[in-house]
Amino acid sequence: MFAIPVSALRLTRAALLVALSWFWMAAAPAQTVRLSTNLGDIDVELQADKAPVTVANFTAYVKAGFFDGVIFHRVIETFMVQTGGYTADLRQKTTRKPIALESDNGLSNVRGSVAMARTTDPQSATSQFFINVVDNPFLDKANARDGHGYAVFGRVVAGMEVVDQIKAAPTRSSGMFANLPVQPITIVKARVINP
Repeated sequence: MFAIPVSALRLTRAALLVALSWFWMAAAPAQTVRLSTNLGDIDVELQADKAPVTVANFTAYVKAGFFDGVIFHRVIETFMVQTGGYTADLRQKTTRKPIALESDNGLSNVRGSVAMARTTDPQSATSQFFINVVDNPFLDKANARDGHGYAVFGRVVAGMEVVDQIKAAPTRSSGMFANLPVQPITIVKARVINP
């Protein structure tokens, strides 16, 4: 009779549990956030497997209600639409500390991708983000002039027609805002719609 040592059974069981947990994580649906704007809904699928710090930061802001009432304050029809930091009266919201840049994650700034906005300091992203309305490969780390790029952490899976409405909105200059929509475009409510 052939006997398997107990230590081998333990190792096999542990390996099976690890394999099953990897399978479960890979098979689990990606988390989706719905941005309900005054022009319609935009659903963003988050890519936590590629940008875990950024996704955790973004969902924390969503769950805190931080994005409710913010406007799209930078709209450039041939580039991107940006939001996440200002109210309709152009007051900047107080944010948490900046997060680490995750631009070297294999995701690209293509049309419909969602990325973190930042200043010239690569480690300065907090709450502001943008949706690419065209392919912008020059924002990827591999092509970025500053060598850092902008961290993509999600993609629009529904509501790109709403994004296209936003990008087509007439804009004006107002103080420090060079591409501010004439009529405010507001995120009325942001919420996680699936785990």
